[in-house]
Amino acid sequence: MHHAPPATDGAATLALRRVAIDTHHENVAYLHRDCALYRAEGFQALSKIEVRANGKRILAVLHVSSDPRIVQCDELGLSQDAFDRLGLAKGHPVTVSQAEPPESIPALFRKIEGERLTQADFTAIVRDIADHRYSKIELTAFVVACNRAELDREEVYFLTEAMVAAGRRLDWQAPLVVDKHCIGGLPGNRTSMLVVPIVAAAGLVFPKTSSRAITSPAGTADTMEVMARVELPVEELTAIVRRHKACLAWGGTADLSPADDVLISVERPLSIDSPGQMVASILSKKIAAGATHLVLDIPIGPTAKVRSMPEAQRLRRLFEYVAQRLHLTLDVVITDGRQPIGQGVGPVLEARDVMRVLENDPLAPMDLRQKSLRLAGRLIENNPDVRGGDGFAIARDILDSGRALAQMNAMIEAQGSRHFDHHHPPLGQLHFEVLAPAHGVVTGIDNLQIARIARLAGAPKVQGAGVDLFHKLGDTVAAGEPLYRVYADHTADLAFARQATLRSTAYSLGTPEQLPHVFVEF
Repeated sequence: MHHAPPATDGAATLALRRVAIDTHHENVAYLHRDCALYRAEGFQALSKIEVRANGKRILAVLHVSSDPRIVQCDELGLSQDAFDRLGLAKGHPVTVSQAEPPESIPALFRKIEGERLTQADFTAIVRDIADHRYSKIELTAFVVACNRAELDREEVYFLTEAMVAAGRRLDWQAPLVVDKHCIGGLPGNRTSMLVVPIVAAAGLVFPKTSSRAITSPAGTADTMEVMARVELPVEELTAIVRRHKACLAWGGTADLSPADDVLISVERPLSIDSPGQMVASILSKKIAAGATHLVLDIPIGPTAKVRSMPEAQRLRRLFEYVAQRLHLTLDVVITDGRQPIGQGVGPVLEARDVMRVLENDPLAPMDLRQKSLRLAGRLIENNPDVRGGDGFAIARDILDSGRALAQMNAMIEAQGSRHFDHHHPPLGQLHFEVLAPAHGVVTGIDNLQIARIARLAGAPKVQGAGVDLFHKLGDTVAAGEPLYRVYADHTADLAFARQATLRSTAYSLGTPEQLPHVFVEF
């Protein structure tokens, strides 16, 4: 084995090696236990090191290996993200030294102690997070501290503004750029894929960048990817929007609010979704994407993210305060979140539902159609030439006339069509049905359990996996009648999903008087 001697400036030169491990937004470095640098510098596993070459530098968390197949004694291994971030070729010499802690660490410690932070504090913290100078442990400490000592509304504004400033901000050179977002929690809620083509066909600029699913069975980007490419370089995305007024793309390639993606990587595994962090996450992405007007959907229901009207109103006021400070025109709509929207849950099934609505197919789910039209109508009414209250009728005409379908087809071709046939969707090869245990009326559908069953079946990684719902709230079902069908591609996934349905079908049966009521604004 070759041992790399320390360099005279206190740093050691090692050959760069790419280690094919996905560390999910964390820079990780690998040294061999017998490396001279490891012994000479007194490094410890999980300490941070600085890697430098060609004027570039990154901080990385150190892991130590005894296996030369992972890293040799004269090499420094970097995880996939870290290697790509440094942007150098395999074998390139790099220098390695002990890392100074990020400048914002004192501010992090003050937040851990429950102190209120200043705008400068949040700017420094978010800049270090976006530059990947925080370890997963430090990120977790920040997320938990902000959740425990809940951010006040001005701190949420500081955090949002800092997240926008840390990344790219698109400018469409237009006075009216619209966007739409749902805070999530409802399976099958693919309204964006209908609202975008309807509103773009009405002449409004609508650059929709969406996330992939993290804990849900499908995100907008996962579903659109069934039909078209969604990973678009920002130059291509911009060209498509300038030509077609809209896109439906994955936001990860656009460098919009990059700190948010890093924070989400620790928030979701911890199931932390505090109001302040939710507001900062959503609004920073929309402002960075160039939106001037946003319609925000807050569903409420017993198994939605927001369970009550008072909770929804508190969240609404926080969104409105931060949006007003950032000069974003915001329209918050509180909607029915008692059950999934549409029939399909999973990328292919949701894409099928979307295309059925666009084609005015008699099999199209009416709840998905109606909700999409109402949200599209609210956005269309931002056009100063449209009279208040006329948006729904305009949206309905665009959908019924086929103009929305033509707009969607043009976007699909521009982004790169995958030639999806929704009449014969490529569903999972394996399936089973869940049957009603007794006669009765559907009085409840557990959103969380339906989402869990779909994920266990393989969604969203397996595009054709998921749950196809046959009944919704208020439907009368007979004993032994199918409630839904579960699709999977692998026997193990099918077994996991089946076991989950045995614990809970997600359906409650009773009498019409037991149907839950919810107050919404539609």
